[in-house]
Amino acid sequence: MRVIDGLDALEALAGTELGASEWMTVTQEMIDRFAEVTLDPQWIHVDRERAAAESPWGTTIAHGFLTLSLVPHFRRQISQVRGVSRAINYGVDRVRFPNAVKTGARVRGVQTLLTTKRVEPGLVRFTSRFVVEIENESKPACVADTVTLVYA
Repeated sequence: MRVIDGLDALEALAGTELGASEWMTVTQEMIDRFAEVTLDPQWIHVDRERAAAESPWGTTIAHGFLTLSLVPHFRRQISQVRGVSRAINYGVDRVRFPNAVKTGARVRGVQTLLTTKRVEPGLVRFTSRFVVEIENESKPACVADTVTLVYA
């Protein structure tokens, strides 16, 4: 994990890759639970037999939004800003899902700090690009530009 000491150090890292998280396996149980909580039981995610027979991947796949929802987990593994009171999710500028995550695949997040802006003396808004990679795949599962507010 990369430790960043305060807002000035955070600003100095604009344009740099902060690192990668650990690999994690996306299980059918995770997909099923996500489908339940989001009320999205589309067969391509939860019906193993039909997905095996009809889907182009030959198996169930994770919801794109499940993949996106892993970004906070990956962020906690990649970097931490010390000497701040709080970090608030401000939104997402852009999200794309270029590749499907098959059940049982391993994924990880790679964070690049794109931009920082000092909004007030004790407040920095920064944009990070998270690329959710799929092990042994050339195309990522998700590319998302997240915006975060960090307060001194």
